[in-house]
Amino acid sequence: MTVSDVSFRGVFPILPTPFRDDESVDLDSFRRIVEFAISIGVDGVTILGVLGEANRMVDGERETLIETAVVSADGRIPIVVGTSHSGSRAAADLSQRAEALGAGGVMVTPLREATPNATRVFEHYASIADRCSLPIVLQDHPLSTQVHMPLDLVLRIVEEVGTVACIKQEAVPSPSRISALVKGMGRKVPILTGLGALYGGFELQRGADGFMTGFAFPEVLMAMVQAKDDDDRLMTLYTRYLPLIVFEQQPGVAIRKEVFRMRGLMDTSRVRHPGGNIDDSTRAQLEAIIKRVLGDADLTNRLEV
Repeated sequence: MTVSDVSFRGVFPILPTPFRDDESVDLDSFRRIVEFAISIGVDGVTILGVLGEANRMVDGERETLIETAVVSADGRIPIVVGTSHSGSRAAADLSQRAEALGAGGVMVTPLREATPNATRVFEHYASIADRCSLPIVLQDHPLSTQVHMPLDLVLRIVEEVGTVACIKQEAVPSPSRISALVKGMGRKVPILTGLGALYGGFELQRGADGFMTGFAFPEVLMAMVQAKDDDDRLMTLYTRYLPLIVFEQQPGVAIRKEVFRMRGLMDTSRVRHPGGNIDDSTRAQLEAIIKRVLGDADLTNRLEV
């Protein structure tokens, strides 16, 4: 796919990487997750992000996951691949490999250095763009990267690096940051928000074009995007599902993976060590919150939102 082939508007859920109890990759479950996402009508999916435990994968596993997602999607939706790395050359190599395997875009975070340097962050994105023609999602997520990009740096990257096709905006306070990005961009690109949709209603009000996040009920996010021009409906949806959004957004990926398991999409919710797995008390609380918010809904089917 080229930059123009992917709109980066709507909902691009970040998918988990399912593991068996021995922590080997479960490709059958992974195929189920991709197929389910397509069946409910998402605009694309993103793999090998934080929820995908990309930092716990080796290169061979990464390639297998990309190949599996691309084959499963079969051109129906774009596959965006996280290719972040602390080295620019390595990030470019990972991006080139994703392109060769059929990805529709790459998601890249800034690199962290002991002494922050805006010029090197700019060069990081420019060097990846020089070696890979895929559209780049600029992920600004200081919580995970420990890199705080000034607004003018993000705007410069968008303006001067032509294959940056989307901003994944996760720097807080996010609603005001989105407004500043919308106002400041000369070359307009879509803004997708993350953070588990924690501030999603407010972000859509301020100009976000959708979501790229791992919330395990993307149907809810799709309904919110569709309602972004109807403030009453948007906020009704947001507040209805907010307890579940908040509970899921706790640090780590164990809770979210457990929801995917409850939806019949993974056989286990295993998290690779040293990541922690869900405990019985948290699982019971999760089940109670889902019951309170969703009632007797069949989680294995698309929710009627």
